[in-house]
Amino acid sequence: MAGIEALWYQRNWRHLLLLPASWLFGAMAALRRTLYRHSVLRSFKLSVPVIVIGNISVGGTGKTPLTLKLAQQLSNAGRHPVIISRGFGGNKAQQAVTPGSSAEEVGDEPKLMAQRGICPVWVGRDRVATAQAALQAHPLCDVILCDDGLQHYRLQRDVEIVVIDGVRRFGNGYLLPAGPLREPVSRLASVDAVVINGGKNTPGQYSMHLSGDIFYHLNDPKKTATALDFKNLRIHAIAGIGHPQRYFDHLSTLGLTVTPHAFPDHHPYTQDELIYPDCDALLLTEKDAVKCAAFADDKYWVLRVDAQIDPALTEHLLRKIATHGR
Repeated sequence: MAGIEALWYQRNWRHLLLLPASWLFGAMAALRRTLYRHSVLRSFKLSVPVIVIGNISVGGTGKTPLTLKLAQQLSNAGRHPVIISRGFGGNKAQQAVTPGSSAEEVGDEPKLMAQRGICPVWVGRDRVATAQAALQAHPLCDVILCDDGLQHYRLQRDVEIVVIDGVRRFGNGYLLPAGPLREPVSRLASVDAVVINGGKNTPGQYSMHLSGDIFYHLNDPKKTATALDFKNLRIHAIAGIGHPQRYFDHLSTLGLTVTPHAFPDHHPYTQDELIYPDCDALLLTEKDAVKCAAFADDKYWVLRVDAQIDPALTEHLLRKIATHGR
């Protein structure tokens, strides 16, 4: 972690220089919420319930794995979900995402979700228009899952879920730019569910953790391996996610000793920067893999992870969306 982000998880005198900007940021965010709440700014309600999975802090908390898990569980319950996303890093054009879509066009996370094949995935800068287009294309859809967008109040929602990194929590507790928070911690009192990814949850919160111990070959996904298959190999690992250390720690729990390489979130990889002369195997996250497939060689392996969540969360969501329109 470098630059200003290094300050977000500590407190010292340098924050005094940034606190006025944080106060202004907080005032503007509160004003914007108030304007939407009192219909000064227009928001739009869809014909089906909308579930927003987001966070109040900058950086990865596990929203995408949770979105995929909820999509699967809603499908298992007889629902027909569609996932919408802004498509960070994509070209912002409104479009359906397929497994063959380019990450440069649709974003890395939407492509990853489309590859899972659980339900349709759509992206677009305008979430309202994207959701409307998705509903028109999929008339059987009866619930929208919005990956991120907690602060996108233009799209009305029936359920708000906030995901919190159970290790990093809220950093130093300050709003941007002095800290990592997009909204104050008090915002959690108004959401429908708080999910703690790793770490301890308190009563009223839902637990979640990421699991996975099977690697697949990036050029031949049917070819799989376990940590034991990498024994005695020189292993490097890359992670261009919101919290790279979480991935490296997970590899460590599998008994792997790796040379870690952390990259910025959504980093656009090139082949040259991933050439490590002392490397027998290069381990990637699924999010990174969708951007490396075009130049991957036989050393590239991908760890699939899935969210394990409290079953009570899904039951809670099904009860909430059952009242849509009443």
